[in-house]
Amino acid sequence: MSSNTYSAYLTPDPWLRIGVLTSGRLLIAAGLVVILTLPLDVAIRGIVCACWAATGRFELQRLQRGFMSCIEIRVGVGGEVFLLNDHDQWLPGTLLTGSIVLRKFGWLRLQSADGLRFAEPVRGDARESQNWRRLQVIWRHIGAGG
Repeated sequence: MSSNTYSAYLTPDPWLRIGVLTSGRLLIAAGLVVILTLPLDVAIRGIVCACWAATGRFELQRLQRGFMSCIEIRVGVGGEVFLLNDHDQWLPGTLLTGSIVLRKFGWLRLQSADGLRFAEPVRGDARESQNWRRLQVIWRHIGAGG
């Protein structure tokens, strides 16, 4: 198989996405509780709470937009990424720094062609999935080159 065509196809796991969004909501709520207990003036706590909630909401919406625009991910040997959108079009993407792939879990930081940055949690088992095995090989290659 040519190295140009060697790639891994990953389908995002909806349960991992739900976990990320749920933990994000819980962390926003926990942050609000912490802010409310700070020994600051009521007005300052209110402003900080509003900023925290707005920032958290913005980040969660960005993640959801990224999740909605990504049906499948293709990662090539050179680190090139293509994202399958909801119109069945493969669009180029970028793999951002901060991405990590472990033995059975990965966190891919991606940027779509329209500039949307988001993270995608992925999981797999090299014993059961040839695509996950390919991703492991590709990831070793990307890591050795960087």
